[in-house]
Amino acid sequence: MPDTPDTPNMPNDPPQPAAEPIGPAQSAYARIVQYIRAFEAQLDAGQEVAMGFAGSEAGVLRIEGIGFFDPDLITFYGRDEAGQKTQLIQHFSQLSVLLRAAPVANTSAPARRIGFVLQAGWRGGEAGDGSA
Repeated sequence: MPDTPDTPNMPNDPPQPAAEPIGPAQSAYARIVQYIRAFEAQLDAGQEVAMGFAGSEAGVLRIEGIGFFDPDLITFYGRDEAGQKTQLIQHFSQLSVLLRAAPVANTSAPARRIGFVLQAGWRGGEAGDGSA
C-alpha cells in the first residue's frame, strides 16, 4: 500500500542480504532499525524517538540503542522518563514496538538521531558492549 499523508512511512531500503544466513533476531533487529530511521525522518528538531510500552504501566523508553542475541532475543537500551537506565529484553516472536515522538530530553543539545548509528552496527551500552 503506498504511503499517504495519513499513513506512516514504511522503510524504503530493505536490509541488505547477508553473506551468511542470519537468525530471526538479527533479521528483526535490521527491520526495526529501518523503521526507526523512517520515523526519525518525520520528527522535528525538538523531538527524539522513544518507545512506549503497550498494555503496561512501564511508561516510555527513550531509545539509545538496540541489540540482539540470535536466535531469539531483541533488547532495547535507553532511559525512562526519570532518566534512569532502562533495558527491555524480549523474544522476537513477541515483538511489538510502539515508536513515539518525545520532546528532546536535553534542550541544550540537538535532538539525538539513532537510526543511522544503529544501522552502522552499534550494539548498545555506553561501552559499546551491549551492556545497559
